[in-house]
Amino acid sequence: MIARAPVVVLLGGPSAEHDVSVVSGTAIADALTAEGHPVEQVYIDLDGAWWWLPDGHRRDARPAAAYDDPTTLGADGPLSVGLAMDRLAAARPAPTVMIALHGPFGEDGTVQALLEAIDLAYTGSGVAASAIGMDKTLFKRLCRGIGLPVVDWREIDSLRWGSDPVAVRQELGAFAAAAADPRLMVKPARLGSSLGMTLVHDPSELDSALETAFRYDTLVLVETYLPGARDLEVAIIGNGPADLELYGPGEIVSGHEFYDYAAKYTAGLSTTSTRAAVGDLQRATLHKIARDAYRAIGAAGFARVDFLLSGDRIILSEINTIPGFTPISLFPTMPAEAGYSFGAVCTRIVELALDRHAARAAHRVTTVDLPR
Repeated sequence: MIARAPVVVLLGGPSAEHDVSVVSGTAIADALTAEGHPVEQVYIDLDGAWWWLPDGHRRDARPAAAYDDPTTLGADGPLSVGLAMDRLAAARPAPTVMIALHGPFGEDGTVQALLEAIDLAYTGSGVAASAIGMDKTLFKRLCRGIGLPVVDWREIDSLRWGSDPVAVRQELGAFAAAAADPRLMVKPARLGSSLGMTLVHDPSELDSALETAFRYDTLVLVETYLPGARDLEVAIIGNGPADLELYGPGEIVSGHEFYDYAAKYTAGLSTTSTRAAVGDLQRATLHKIARDAYRAIGAAGFARVDFLLSGDRIILSEINTIPGFTPISLFPTMPAEAGYSFGAVCTRIVELALDRHAARAAHRVTTVDLPR
């Protein structure tokens, strides 16, 4: 087996998507180990403390809740963020950090900025692209601005809801009445995995839906509903515009009214396909829009782009700069059409991280560059 770059996999995190991240991160660690990478796993708990899991750690059949007390797993910690950065920065040879953290802190540019500060290579998008990709309102504004198709939406912040709920109800009531279907999708603006998301059927359900979303974020996105729309996903691997690989679309058929958290992560409840039944023109259009969105935010490494297909109408839903790597996730399985295994996808993402880091290092400012 050829020598591979050392990798530190970050998993868990202080986000409501914590448990999904544990599943993704441990699956990635197993795959990279099988590919020949020396791997360390670093678990971040809900309080933001960092723990180094023992060498060779495997989740096996443990539920994510087993990580609530890392000491029972033999983990070394807890370390503050500052001390954790010191430990990572001192490691020799310098590792590549595989970020398997979903949601705020891990997917929104925060941990990316920390790793930039200690000059370590890390997987996926940089600070700005991560922040835009995580914030559905910013992403939709950008996409609409460059002409990509998105559904209509409204943005409601918690301060406004708390100070003038009557005006919010009136605004959203008028918004629903003007749509072809009066139902509304209500979701936190900066979270994934469909957490805090509710399909509102009539005005009597609106208050509860908003309160649920505000449990997770101070900003809520309210979208018009597309009845009967198909859920499609496109996987992208690559850094620069010239080397992007696109796979899919895959398709999800939800076992619930919409693709909520339970439908996503309950085995057997929903069905997925890595090759959706769409025409050649639709496939090409989906790939073009996915590529345009990826390039628009400045994404790198990898991402999953989600769509709704309503009749012949293609709607861009969102981009996930750190998609799931769980056993039922489509992102790591769609590239199988090009011969990628799960482990090969993980290794390719590490290679792209090293390429991107080398390019940044080549442009580092020196005293020669200063206008002295």
